[in-house]
Amino acid sequence: MQKKFVKNLALLLFLNFLVKPFWILGVDRQVQNVVGPGEYGFYTAILSFSFLFYIFLDLGITNFNNRNIAQNTQLLQKHLAGIGTLKLLLGILYGIIIIGIGIVWGYRGRELYLLAWVGLNQFLLSFILYLRSNISGLLLFKTDSFLSVLDRVLMIVIVGIMIWTGWFSMKFTVEWFVYAQTTAYLITALIALAAVLKQSGKLQLNWNPVFFIAIIKNSLPFALLVLLMSFYNRIDPVLIRKILPLESGDYQAGVYAQAFRLLDAGQNFAFLFSVLLLPIFSKLIKEKKPIDQIVRLSFSILVTGAIIIAITSSFFSKEIMSLMYNRFGTETASEYALRISQSSYIMSILMFSFVAISSNYIFGTLLTANKSLKNLNIIAFAGLLLNIVVNIALIPKFMATGSAWASLVAQGSTAVLQLLLAVKVFKFKPDYLLVAKFISLILILVLGGWLMKNIINADWRLLATALFAIGLMYSLIIRLLDVKGLIKILKSGEA
Repeated sequence: MQKKFVKNLALLLFLNFLVKPFWILGVDRQVQNVVGPGEYGFYTAILSFSFLFYIFLDLGITNFNNRNIAQNTQLLQKHLAGIGTLKLLLGILYGIIIIGIGIVWGYRGRELYLLAWVGLNQFLLSFILYLRSNISGLLLFKTDSFLSVLDRVLMIVIVGIMIWTGWFSMKFTVEWFVYAQTTAYLITALIALAAVLKQSGKLQLNWNPVFFIAIIKNSLPFALLVLLMSFYNRIDPVLIRKILPLESGDYQAGVYAQAFRLLDAGQNFAFLFSVLLLPIFSKLIKEKKPIDQIVRLSFSILVTGAIIIAITSSFFSKEIMSLMYNRFGTETASEYALRISQSSYIMSILMFSFVAISSNYIFGTLLTANKSLKNLNIIAFAGLLLNIVVNIALIPKFMATGSAWASLVAQGSTAVLQLLLAVKVFKFKPDYLLVAKFISLILILVLGGWLMKNIINADWRLLATALFAIGLMYSLIIRLLDVKGLIKILKSGEA
């Protein structure tokens, strides 16, 4: 099972490293440069609002289905027919909920129009993820890997034509950005459906209320967890826009969005681990096989990478933000400098949240596979309360920066609690050597970063690359990134 994990993780990471950085740091970033921080902040707040109620599209069905199909592959055809019908009904429910709550929240006119389109995109995305849960549940990781990047490839092509070729004569707006996403998601959903039908055979939608109730009952613990995590992961721009005056709220949400972009890129890669690990953990737990090695392996790979990226980007945050974003419209040089300064500080804070998020993707996935959902929900609820309280306390005075601190506090707290819960449930022995290795890596990176910023006079891109390389090489030397262990797994006969 470790061999399967490592081989398919390599393929998944390779494809996503080819595509998603270009999407997030190239196309999506350029969209913000074209429409401006205020307009993009407006879009980000609407998108985040739609994410808050994403659970009503899914009710935990995707996670439940991934785990269930991995353990009971013979149920694919039966469950696909029933759950496919249920997903369509949930899409209608979700649309009613977000529009209704949006009106109560104060959305009108253009806000509701954009929310409706974003809601359609969320439905298509949810359906794609459900279809992919069947594919990964069958351990068809190669197919799932290609589907994981298909929507982004299509969006790169469509949006790229709009903003770079000059073929698109109309003024590019966030609405056109959303329409492009709709097209890409729709094509991807059709291709994913074809891939699933190849495994299941003919599909006929099935109206079966008893089956719907049974699936929802089994999925609800997963649903509550996803709902709580959606809130404390996505509520920041919504609260920024609600708490601050309208124009200031849009602008600050835009500043937060441009700082969040690197964290978003990192989260995409961290999420890939959970996609692969959930069915693998589920199968190992069911078969009562040891999980210690694969937990340590995945944790070391993901958290080591997160630490190196977080510290490197923190030292060079202002340079990175200046490279990524240009002056917009009538923005003065001083206004631009202030925006870059604020977003670079926010990025430094958020990238340390990335370390906590990476840990959560390992231990949260492990505990989900073990169905330790009651405790996970308690932890997620505590994280949500903490996030909201800190946001309300800090946004009025520190604006988007206060929201970044709220994110770090919430993510860090939940990471510690999930780690302690996993140790208790699985009776993991404390690995003091591993802790010492992580501490030494942090010290090496901090010392190297300080020397490069204060002593060495060279182009910042060379210095940032050197610092990243130092962290990578040191991790290999002390075997935080255990190449020999990976090669041993790949050469072994373990499937």
